[in-house]
Amino acid sequence: MFGVLIAARKDPDSFSSNECEFLRQLSDHVALATHQAQLYATLQQAYDDLRHSQQAMMQQERLRALGQMASGVAHDINNAVAPIALYTDSLLEHETGLSERARGYLNIIRRSIADVGETVKGMREFYRPQDRQATLTQIELNPIVTQVVELTRVRWRDLPQQRGIAIAMRMELQQPLGAILGQDNEIRDALTNLIFNAVDAMPEGGTLTVRTRSSAETVQLEVVDSGVGMDEETRRRCLEPFFTTKGERGTGLGLAMVYGMVRRHSAELEIDSMLHRGTTMRITFPAAMTESAIARQTVVDERAPRPLSILIIDDDPLVLESLRVTLESDGHKVTAADGGRAGIDSFVEMQQRGEHLDVVITDLGMPHIDGRNVAAAIKAASRTTPVILLTGWGQRLMDDGDIPAHVDHVLNKPPKLRDLRAALSRVIPQPEEQ
Repeated sequence: MFGVLIAARKDPDSFSSNECEFLRQLSDHVALATHQAQLYATLQQAYDDLRHSQQAMMQQERLRALGQMASGVAHDINNAVAPIALYTDSLLEHETGLSERARGYLNIIRRSIADVGETVKGMREFYRPQDRQATLTQIELNPIVTQVVELTRVRWRDLPQQRGIAIAMRMELQQPLGAILGQDNEIRDALTNLIFNAVDAMPEGGTLTVRTRSSAETVQLEVVDSGVGMDEETRRRCLEPFFTTKGERGTGLGLAMVYGMVRRHSAELEIDSMLHRGTTMRITFPAAMTESAIARQTVVDERAPRPLSILIIDDDPLVLESLRVTLESDGHKVTAADGGRAGIDSFVEMQQRGEHLDVVITDLGMPHIDGRNVAAAIKAASRTTPVILLTGWGQRLMDDGDIPAHVDHVLNKPPKLRDLRAALSRVIPQPEEQ
């Protein structure tokens, strides 16, 4: 029983038997109708739950596909960037005659290289969130905003002006602004994407505003444009990977990357938009409240270790040459081998000639004989020779706990000179430790 039908009259015994039968049948019909209404409501709820689950699964599959795609191309991207990173670090350190302008350009190149590496690494984390708290530092948003606005000047000012379009840039930066815990390269990359999207949304020109403000609990970053805006369907789907309204000009990855950064920083993303009334993208970060909340950073020893005898193995000639030049600039004796088989043969020949070898640096993804097999062969011939695996898949191996058994240290591409030195210092005992 889930209900009661009550019929009443003032006079006693005023219901005839026909009326009582009518009320009984009416109760049966009302009960049936109520039961059907309950079933319908339950069915509708089940349908809504199923639809939401399907949408969540589709979103997760898109993110998974994006992450797997990023992981697949990471090796080639990082290989291409590695020589630029090594030569840039070497120039900044060894070329003392550089002008301040040239040194500034090289620093921008180095920062951009780091952003490329972090972007490739971050794309994969869409489908498998990582605990990145250990890599967060206390940072200020205002200097990042100033950097990005300057770096993107060509996109929001020069290129539109060539087409006779004027975009006014406004920066409304609260001073002082509360600090946040984050990764500056990820925030810089996300802000760059937001500015590019805002410019694309103003084909006839307009006003682009970048705003920061903070409270005791939060720090907000806003990018506001006066462009074409979005309808509700576009606004709902704009964070989906590969969804784009730009046709062949768009990849559909820009806002998906922004969303990934927001998730990794425990932040919130709000999108306010109406057709023909512009769009506001608002990221709200938790404020860094105490010093104890700052993640501890690993102190990297940037000193070059003592001169070493090093065998480097890679199938990419540009990476091989840049590694050789960089290591030789630090005073090391370097032997280069093109590929896994050549690397193993070189190691055996050096042993037969009685030449001492301090360390082997090898790539992972190589044809015929990959880095795992190289490491195993090196350790089989000399258990005490350290092996460093230098690969574009380094972060994935470390995240997955899939470091090969015969590898002493994993270094991610593109390598920084200080990280390369730190890796050598880590696997080679220093004189005071011997």
